[in-house]
Amino acid sequence: MDYVQYIAICAAVIALFVAFIKAAKINKAPVGTERMKEISTAINQGAKAFLFSEYKILVFFVAAVFCVITVVGFFDKEGIYGLGWQTAICFLCGALFSTLAGYFGMNVATKANVRTANAAKDGGMNRALSIAFKGGSVMGLCVVGLGLLGAAAIYALTQSGELLTGFSLGASSIALFARVG
Repeated sequence: MDYVQYIAICAAVIALFVAFIKAAKINKAPVGTERMKEISTAINQGAKAFLFSEYKILVFFVAAVFCVITVVGFFDKEGIYGLGWQTAICFLCGALFSTLAGYFGMNVATKANVRTANAAKDGGMNRALSIAFKGGSVMGLCVVGLGLLGAAAIYALTQSGELLTGFSLGASSIALFARVG
C-alpha cells in the first residue's frame, strides 16, 4: 500500500470515530418528558420496522444482481465487460456498507429528533440546532467513512480500480432504494 491508501483508510476511520462521538453526545442529551420518550420510542421502532421490511425486499434484489454480475462474468471470456465473481463480491460489500450507513443514520436520527425537541423546549434554538446538526452529520459521516473505507480496502487488496465499480454499484443501489423508500 502506498501513502495515499493509508491516508484514505485513516480518514475513513476518523470519520467513523467522529460519527461515533457525535452519536454518543446525542445519546447523553436529555430526552424530555415521559410522553416525549413514549413517542420517540414508537418512532424509533417504526423506523426500524420500515428499514427491516425494506431490507428483506432488497435481499432479493442484491442476490439477483450478484448472480447477473457473476454469470455475465462467467460467459465473458475476453473480459470485455469487466464483470465476474470478484466484481460481484465487491457489489455485496458496497451493498452491505450502504445498508450499515442507512441503519446507523436512521437510528441516530430518530434519537436526535426527540432530543432536539426537548432542547428547543428547555434550552432554546441554539441548543436544539446543535443537537439537530450532530444528528444529521452522523449519517453523512457514516456514508463517507464506510464508503471510503470500503473503496480503500478493496483497492488495497486488489490493486484494481475496475473492481470499485462493483462496490459503488452496490452502495448506490441500496442508497437509491433507501431514498425512494
